[in-house]
Amino acid sequence: MEDREIPRGVAAAPEGSVLVHFDGACEPARGGGVATFGYTIGGGGWDLEESGLAVRPYSERATNNVAEYVAAIQALERLHGLGWVGPLEVRGDSQLVIQQMRGEYAVRAPHLREYNTRLAQLAQTFAEVRWVWIPREQNSRADTLSKLALAEHAQETRRFAPSTVVQVPDEDRPPG
Repeated sequence: MEDREIPRGVAAAPEGSVLVHFDGACEPARGGGVATFGYTIGGGGWDLEESGLAVRPYSERATNNVAEYVAAIQALERLHGLGWVGPLEVRGDSQLVIQQMRGEYAVRAPHLREYNTRLAQLAQTFAEVRWVWIPREQNSRADTLSKLALAEHAQETRRFAPSTVVQVPDEDRPPG
């Protein structure tokens, strides 16, 4: 194996594989509400996790599929930023993301193309990336992280919620 140049300030991770679990969540499930992500990174000397908002709350991009992509992107960006270039196994319960990254599903939704492209670019910075679909039960920590982020941001993001004002005709208003 050839020697790889390590950027200054980045500690060399031990050789071996790194395991990433990712998950996204969105409320309401149909989209248009709050979308969050969670991921874990293990192996290679790391035991990391993170969660947060996937996109601006109540935007048209606040969907479960976008949240899933953002979770994987955030994890790979973190590893890339740490200087890891070795092999990865990326596991998620999103059949769509996993199958699209394997090239088994086409990316038909125009709004998912940029996320797919970014994730593919990041994947190319590692020696090898294996995309593995797993059942939700085997993705419990990433799932929990994405749901905790949903609960954490629910209160704070209410200010972004679209308001619906109901106009009551004057004749239907109570006196006063």
